[in-house]
Amino acid sequence: MKKLLKYLDNYKKESILGPLFKLLEAAFELLVPLVMSAIIDQGIAQGDTSYILRMCLLLVALGLVGLICSVTAQYFAAKAAVGFATRLRRALFGHIQTLSYSEMDTVGASTLITRMTSDINQVQNGLNLTLRLLLRSPFVVFGSMVMAFTIDVQAALVFAVVIPVLCVVVFGIMLAGMPLYKKVQKGVDRILGITRENLTGVRVIRAFGREGDETAGFDRENEALTRMQTLVGKISALMNPVTYVIINAGLLAILWQGGISVDTGRLTQGQVVALINYMSQILVELIKMANLIITITKALACAARIQSVFDEKSSLEEEGTLCVRTAEDEMEESKTTYGAEVVFDHVGMTYKNAGAESLTDISFTARPGDTIGIIGGTGSGKTSLVNLIPRFYDVSSGSVTVDGRDVRKLSLEELRSQIGVVPQKARLFAGTIRENLLWGDENADEDRLWGALETAQAREFVEKKEDGLDARVTQGGSNFSGGQRQRLTIARALVRKPRILILDDSASALDFATDAALRRSIRQMKEAPTVFIVSQRTSSIRYADRIIVLDDGRMAGIGTHDELLESCPVYREIYDSQFDNGGTGADERRDQKWEQK
Repeated sequence: MKKLLKYLDNYKKESILGPLFKLLEAAFELLVPLVMSAIIDQGIAQGDTSYILRMCLLLVALGLVGLICSVTAQYFAAKAAVGFATRLRRALFGHIQTLSYSEMDTVGASTLITRMTSDINQVQNGLNLTLRLLLRSPFVVFGSMVMAFTIDVQAALVFAVVIPVLCVVVFGIMLAGMPLYKKVQKGVDRILGITRENLTGVRVIRAFGREGDETAGFDRENEALTRMQTLVGKISALMNPVTYVIINAGLLAILWQGGISVDTGRLTQGQVVALINYMSQILVELIKMANLIITITKALACAARIQSVFDEKSSLEEEGTLCVRTAEDEMEESKTTYGAEVVFDHVGMTYKNAGAESLTDISFTARPGDTIGIIGGTGSGKTSLVNLIPRFYDVSSGSVTVDGRDVRKLSLEELRSQIGVVPQKARLFAGTIRENLLWGDENADEDRLWGALETAQAREFVEKKEDGLDARVTQGGSNFSGGQRQRLTIARALVRKPRILILDDSASALDFATDAALRRSIRQMKEAPTVFIVSQRTSSIRYADRIIVLDDGRMAGIGTHDELLESCPVYREIYDSQFDNGGTGADERRDQKWEQK
């Protein structure tokens, strides 16, 4: 929690004024029993009505001043707590954005969501109550004891015994509850993970009729969380009854001792009432303190979980500095070729905590403007290979270079600004088509947007939209078909004019004609990038300059379509499974027809 308090720096004034006004309220509250004692001993005992009225007006004034102080303290505490949570949430989100895919895979999306929402809300509530009550409650408790000593030392000894016993109970329950609250939050993580997975895969679950199994699995985790929360609740529930027993025992001691003292004339009736009021104030404040301790316990457990995310450092260390490309550099590049040279030199890659390599000894060179096809069975490492180029993951051996520079020596901004990536799952964001395309380049003009749409074979259906580029896009692009989403994500990548374009199985939802037209348009681009096409279909990569065939993370072959048909059994097997009898059947003749147009 100490490390997180730096996000409270902008609210130092509020953090001081909030507790200060609460202490002022508590000071006025401590005067009330003395006023009541005076009313009983002087006003009621002597029948002085005017004195009683004056003292009652003083009580009202003390109440009003206390109310004003309380509202003011609440304002400052709430402002500090909300501002702190805002800054913390922004910092946590920014830190998550710096993590590599490896850390994202390890921590898990559901856990990060819980820590961004539930955990930060708990910390916010804990801070709010801390600023209001952490100083006020002890001040009232010990202030009541001091005031009791000013009335009668012998009677006040009861306070000196009761308060330490209460402290032992309160802090003992806090220490017992804190580790259990951490377990509760982990249970919330698991529930959120299961819920997220079920919502994401609801179609698959229903298609295989597994609703019952998933419901049973959710019920098991939910019941485990319920049992844990019940246990924590039982421990926390001990706070109020135990404190009540101790306080009431103290009240009995005061009444017994006070009654004897009144009979002997050592104490007045008003003084006994004042002592009882002070003991009652202690009871109320300790109940507040008990609830505060529970909230603080939750907040500290959540703060530790948030800090653990901040402690998670990205495995992608930036050794290079940003190299700014000047207009002269761009002009020199345009005289030669626009694409970049990409070289894989004996590359091996192992996922974090994995037992074996996912890629082994991959070596090839993609010259500027080349189109490289990558094909292989499911799990052969196709996506892993292209993810090494923009450094979504780092190599575990060998090197990947772009224009002769190791990608690990480049700043991530410089490297990724040259690359357009279209991932396997087409993902659009809520907004408009224009806003989604401008992710590629926020300074792109209208002509560039329409040009990217035309190259991506998306112009026709966008023009048919009533609002054109300003047509609405729902979250995830669910108001577009799968093929339309893929074409829009390709257009988004093209808007930035990338020197390297990675199409990771991004045409799987396109029909044959659209797929062929898309590949032809990309080849005919004026500023043709170096293109990497990951595909399950040989028809999508057959005209690539070179095709890399992967089999269980290793290169089973590299060459042109015709060369691989002759020399690579793995490629031949994939090809034969997609075309009739392995010959130039109807599908292949249609492929040739569209590519030649």
